[in-house]
Amino acid sequence: MSSESRELLGIDPSELRFTFELKKQISCSLHLTNKTDEYMAFKVKTTSPKKYCVRPNNGIVAPRSTFDVLVTMQAQREAPPDMQCKDKFLVQSAIVSKDITPKDITGEMFTKESGNVVDEVRLKVVYAPPSQPTSINEGSDKENLGSLSYQETTRESKEPDRIISESLALILKLNEEKNSAIQQNHKLREELDLLRRDMSRQISGFSVVFVLAVALLGILLGFFMKR
Repeated sequence: MSSESRELLGIDPSELRFTFELKKQISCSLHLTNKTDEYMAFKVKTTSPKKYCVRPNNGIVAPRSTFDVLVTMQAQREAPPDMQCKDKFLVQSAIVSKDITPKDITGEMFTKESGNVVDEVRLKVVYAPPSQPTSINEGSDKENLGSLSYQETTRESKEPDRIISESLALILKLNEEKNSAIQQNHKLREELDLLRRDMSRQISGFSVVFVLAVALLGILLGFFMKR
C-alpha cells in the first residue's frame, strides 16, 4: 500500500481548553470519531509530557465507532504570564489491520516511510479563568441565597485531591470498558457474518448435490424400466 496522508479521525474539540486553577488537577476529553470502514490506530503526544497525563495515549478505533481520551493537567503552583500557554498536542492516526491491538502499536506505524495511510492533527492548549460567582443585592433572601451558593462552591473546590483522583480513575475505567465493548461487538459481528456466509455456501452446495443425485437416480430408474 502506498503512503498517503489524509484526514482519518474526527477530533473534537479542536483545542484543549482547561479552566485554570492553582494547585488543582484539571481534565478535559478528546472525542475521536472513525467514520470509515477501516480500523484506525492512534497515538497522542504532547510537548510537555511531565505536565499532562493522557489516558489512554494510544489505542484502536473500530470502524464506524468513537473513542474517548482523557487529558489531565497536573496541579500547577503558579499561573503562566497573561494566562497564555505554549503547550501543544499531536494526535497521530493510521489505518491498520483488524488484528492489531493497542499493545502492537509503535511509533513507526505513524510515519510515511511505513507505507501506511497516516494523518497528524495538532491541537493547542488554552487556559480559561474560573468563573466568578455573581453577587445579588436585591432583597435579603436573594442576598443570603447568593452567599450560600458561593460558600458551597468554595467548599467543593477544596475537596481533597484523593476524591478527584478516584473520580478520574472511575471515568477512565468506564471509558476503557466502553471502548473495549465497542471493539468486541464489532469483531463479533464480523465473525457472525463470516459464519452466515459459510453456512450459505454449504447449503447451496448441498442443494446442487441433491439435485444431481435425484437426476441420476431418475436416469437409472428409466434405464431399468426400459429393460
